[in-house]
Amino acid sequence: MFTGLIQDLGRVERVIPGGMTDLWIHTSLGAAAFELGESIAVNGACLTVVERTGDSFRVQAAPETLRRTTLGSVKPGDQVNLERALALGDRLGGHLVSGHVDAVSEVLETYPEGGSWVMGFRLPEELAPYFIEKGSVAIDGISLTVNTVEADRFRVQLIPETQERTTLKARGVGSKVNLEADQIGKYVARLFALQRGQGAPGGRGGLTAAAIAAAGFGTP
Repeated sequence: MFTGLIQDLGRVERVIPGGMTDLWIHTSLGAAAFELGESIAVNGACLTVVERTGDSFRVQAAPETLRRTTLGSVKPGDQVNLERALALGDRLGGHLVSGHVDAVSEVLETYPEGGSWVMGFRLPEELAPYFIEKGSVAIDGISLTVNTVEADRFRVQLIPETQERTTLKARGVGSKVNLEADQIGKYVARLFALQRGQGAPGGRGGLTAAAIAAAGFGTP
């Protein structure tokens, strides 16, 4: 579990393709102290530390991860957003982020407003039920507030701190990003879908109220 508060801008040192794609990443977080097997979010995707040495660590991206995220396109020299897993007792300054990317989106527009930087992103149809104005979203692992929502897009604003400490300000129109919708929104949308006797919202399928009743558990 993560918070969406980026702790470091890592730098990809090596990309080793194969059945599993290995990524060596340099960080200022003290990689030598990382525990083997611990989770770390790389551009919002939860990966496992499998090796570490000095200021670098290695993670592996499985084929499913490469299909569902932007990690298949990273190359040596690229910067990535890093966050170590949340420990019990840590402050939850962002929102609850699982590190399970829901979809890849793209930047549709960027422009300054005051001291902030506004960014508009394509809103995948299957994720639309989980988005509300002033709700939360994780973009490349960054916890952000949804400012506006339209039928096919949404916008966020980056304060100067976010512009400086993450990779997002450098993303131009057409750039691809990882999206993770708010978990609370997912559960609320799922509950209403079941109460209406439908599958999961967004056309993803899943259990229905009728199926639950048929199994002897009653309806929600």
